[in-house]
Amino acid sequence: MSRLENLLHDAMHDAGHHVNPSADLFDRVTAGIAADRERRRTLRRVAARATAASAVLATAVIAFVYRQGEPQMDWWILEIIAAVVLVTIALVLGPFIKRFGRSYAADVFRSNPSTGKSFIVLTDFAYYLIFVAYIAFTTTIDRPRDWAATVGAEQVQHNIIRVGGILLIIGVLHGVNLLVLPIIGRLLTLNRRLDQQMRQLSEQDLSDRDLTQPDR
Repeated sequence: MSRLENLLHDAMHDAGHHVNPSADLFDRVTAGIAADRERRRTLRRVAARATAASAVLATAVIAFVYRQGEPQMDWWILEIIAAVVLVTIALVLGPFIKRFGRSYAADVFRSNPSTGKSFIVLTDFAYYLIFVAYIAFTTTIDRPRDWAATVGAEQVQHNIIRVGGILLIIGVLHGVNLLVLPIIGRLLTLNRRLDQQMRQLSEQDLSDRDLTQPDR
């Protein structure tokens, strides 16, 4: 070997004697592999469910649309299909996005994970209330006058706007969440440190009082 290779070998060999192996290295590697496998299984389950739901929806649409060989659909059928699509998006897309943000939330609330979990759960409730309200506000019960008895361009455009609206709401909410979470995590951490400092000062004050009191 060359002189440079000998120097590198000696340096790496000497450095190896000063490195202590991590006690939980194997556990962390095993946990990472298990998490990766679980993530892949989740993606496969989501893909399978989405494919099955799409197949069922396509079959229902074809069954209701074609009448005597001609494409024709009553207006209320498209409204039901649109409502099912909106509910599916709210129930699938929201948790799917949140699953990729778990590590981000864990890093933000690393100093107080229990409070972070409670905050995320309450945020999920708020999200679903917003989704339910949006679906309820945009649901059409009685056919408007400018809609035909069968599905037309006006109704199709209306439902495309509904789908785009809920996608926009989900994107905006998660975007705001990404910006607000670090601020909230920082405030909670500072509040916890302030409580600890106040507790320590109170204990120190009591200890000083005990020391300054004369013995009776």
